[in-house]
Amino acid sequence: MTDNRPSPDALLKAAKQEGRGRLKIFLGAAPGVGKTFEMLREGAELLRSGTDVVAGIIETHGRTETIRLTEPFELLPRAVIVHGAHRLEEFDLDAMLARHPHVALIDEFAHTNAPGSRHPKRWQDIEELRAAGIDVLSTLNIQHVESLNDVVAGFTRVRVRETVPDAILDDAEIEVVDVPPDELIERLKAGKVYIPAEATRALGHFFSKSNLSALRELALRRAAQTVDRHLLDHVASLGESGTWAGGERVVVAVGDQPGNDALIRSAKRLADALRASWTAVVVETPRTATLSAAARARMADALDLATGLGATIATVPARSVLEGLVAHIREARATAVVIGKSRRSWWFELRHGSVVDRLVRGLDGVAIHVVPVAEPSEAVRETPTTRPIFARGSVIGLGFVAANTAFATLVQPLVGPNAIDLLYLLPVIATATLYGLRSSLIASLGAALAYNFFFLPPLYTLTITDPQNVVTLLVFIIVAVVASQLAGQVRHEANIGARTATENAALAAFGQRLAAVSDETGTATATCEEIAALLGVATVLLGQQNGRHVVIASAPDIPALGPIDIAAADWAFDRGEMAGRDSGTLTASEWQFHPLKTALGVLGVLGVAREGEGDAIPPDKRVLFATLVGQAALAHERLQLEAQAREVSALKQRDDLRATLLSSIGHDLKTPLTAVVAAADELAVEHGASPATATLKSEARRLRRVFDDLVEMTRIEAGALVVKHEATDLTDAVAAAAHDLRAELARHRLVLDVPPTLPLVEADPRMLHHVLINLLGNAAKFAPPDTDIVIAGRRLPDGLTLGVLDHGPGLPIGREAHLFDRFTRVDGDDRSGGTGLGLAIVKGFADAMGLSVTASNRDDGGSAFCVTWPERLIRRMGSE
Repeated sequence: MTDNRPSPDALLKAAKQEGRGRLKIFLGAAPGVGKTFEMLREGAELLRSGTDVVAGIIETHGRTETIRLTEPFELLPRAVIVHGAHRLEEFDLDAMLARHPHVALIDEFAHTNAPGSRHPKRWQDIEELRAAGIDVLSTLNIQHVESLNDVVAGFTRVRVRETVPDAILDDAEIEVVDVPPDELIERLKAGKVYIPAEATRALGHFFSKSNLSALRELALRRAAQTVDRHLLDHVASLGESGTWAGGERVVVAVGDQPGNDALIRSAKRLADALRASWTAVVVETPRTATLSAAARARMADALDLATGLGATIATVPARSVLEGLVAHIREARATAVVIGKSRRSWWFELRHGSVVDRLVRGLDGVAIHVVPVAEPSEAVRETPTTRPIFARGSVIGLGFVAANTAFATLVQPLVGPNAIDLLYLLPVIATATLYGLRSSLIASLGAALAYNFFFLPPLYTLTITDPQNVVTLLVFIIVAVVASQLAGQVRHEANIGARTATENAALAAFGQRLAAVSDETGTATATCEEIAALLGVATVLLGQQNGRHVVIASAPDIPALGPIDIAAADWAFDRGEMAGRDSGTLTASEWQFHPLKTALGVLGVLGVAREGEGDAIPPDKRVLFATLVGQAALAHERLQLEAQAREVSALKQRDDLRATLLSSIGHDLKTPLTAVVAAADELAVEHGASPATATLKSEARRLRRVFDDLVEMTRIEAGALVVKHEATDLTDAVAAAAHDLRAELARHRLVLDVPPTLPLVEADPRMLHHVLINLLGNAAKFAPPDTDIVIAGRRLPDGLTLGVLDHGPGLPIGREAHLFDRFTRVDGDDRSGGTGLGLAIVKGFADAMGLSVTASNRDDGGSAFCVTWPERLIRRMGSE
């Protein structure tokens, strides 16, 4: 019977959306497909229909067609945010909230706001607008979706840093703006997306046809997933039945039969082919409690394999496999089911039926994929663990019948013969409740025989002469069988519910205990004691201290670990895989070691051991154990993060003290050094130039530059730089820097290759001078005497670059980018002097001015340092 009641979760989710604004995202595969164009077109249609539409921020990128589309809209002024010396323009959230239109147009959903904004991301601004009841139209490229960031970077070799959480998209209406790759490439070549020079470079990298095709597929597939999720939420809120196959969903039924591995892998291949999510489900029935240890181990191993292959795991308690499986399939609205079927005898199927056949008949619109599995052998079918229980229950049930017979004999004169048959239901129900259905059936048979022998005439025989007594006996047998079956089912369901409740309570208590401790030893002790108590095993937790693995805690006693045990623990630490007993590695160990894996790596190893034969972790406890290990790993990760946070705080305090000290030293020594240089100049005038005075002046100036570097570095780190952009002629800037370093450059040939036709650039003259001083000084220090040092300026299609080239020993391979770190010095720097701050200051000043700086090795020997101006910082001819 199908339950068509609305889903409470779906109704709650719909209720949360009441009063919130609607979000519509125009999703594209790449820039240039026309997302902004489509957003403005739809906004214009709403405007013409009388809807209050306001444009919050539109990025036209200078395209004439897009600019023309913005003309009908009220466009809010942008907010100006001052960051250092920069004046940045951003979307004005407060102005839009105050204006409160019905629909807001906000471009570039994944945009990162400037420092100082209320929210770091634009999508957070949009969420605040929606909370205020404003509908929003926005645009997004597929590479900005968080879950697809790695996928896109894998084939485009470009990783974007601005990402949007998937949950935001799941709450939005998505419209895919699609353009075939060939058409988009033609638009690029025509200059409709980028300027021609940028378009040429883009076509050779990101905008290749293969990349665009893959991005297009990702966009279409992500939109389809969102539509499918919205569809399922809608039908769940209405309580409608059916699969509603807007997207593919696969369920694989895991049983106790051999061949589960093949079943799981078949489901994985099907899910990959359909690009669908998939779930591995185990149905717990009363029969589950009677399974052998081997059967339970097969089920647990199958779930482990499914988890490793990316499936979601579900356990469903039900009275029968068919009932639980059908309920889960309908709840998940699966479109495909993978189930195994072994060869069974006709007699077996006549008695038990076929789950596969019933699924085919009972499920409409669901594809059933049947995978042949091996037929269970007789050894597999045996359930020796339940035989003692069955035998004991049968004997005790017959004992209940005997006791009931004696009691009925005593009370017969008082209640009469007609009520005796009802008394015999008591031992049947009691046996079913305590020992299950099979034992109660034996008790039912014994009760029927006892009732016939002792209370139906002729007495003390099994002969029945009265037809009425025959009917009474048959009804009694039927009632006894039905009652025992119902009682047995209630017992098993109660056991499943009690076990689930107990495990959930244990997990909650474990989590609370872990939250209450704040040190590694306490966390390890809690982990060992709880797992030992819940699973009845010995536990030990090992951690790393000073590069060695040491025992942090154990329960119940401190174990004596042998060489094989230590080797298994080392393997688990190094490989992040289970090792030891019942694993595939170092099985001679008495302990089974599990790594505590986190995002920070393996933080510890938990060992478990059980006396005697059998699995270290029982198959029916593996899911619980895996959950406990996961909680323990998270607790250790929390401790590590807290420790790192404390270290960062202490480092920040020391860094602030160091910066204050360096600033003080730089300022306090700068004045005496100036006096020393002035005194050296006077000595040279009064007594004539000499090697001593020349050395004094040169070293004093070098020392002053060192202190200047210290002062400038502290200002960069403190964010106290004030950038004053001015139109700067690079020819003059290079000449001034070369003049100030004429002494250091005296032993080299300086080649100035800066064409006077280069345009003016936007730069802070003082900072640019310091950048050039450090780059020229660095070249002079490392280049051999009598070699060329070249300063070359070149105009690029998308900017301008100024390089300082030398014929020195070059840069360490692979460390070019690290040269701009503080106090970084290349091999051989000691003999040349220096603090290792020069290039860090170059990087800091360049970043402050909005420039980029790179280091590389030249093909003909030597190094090259290049400062690049983007197009926006280059003065065009005729501009003020």
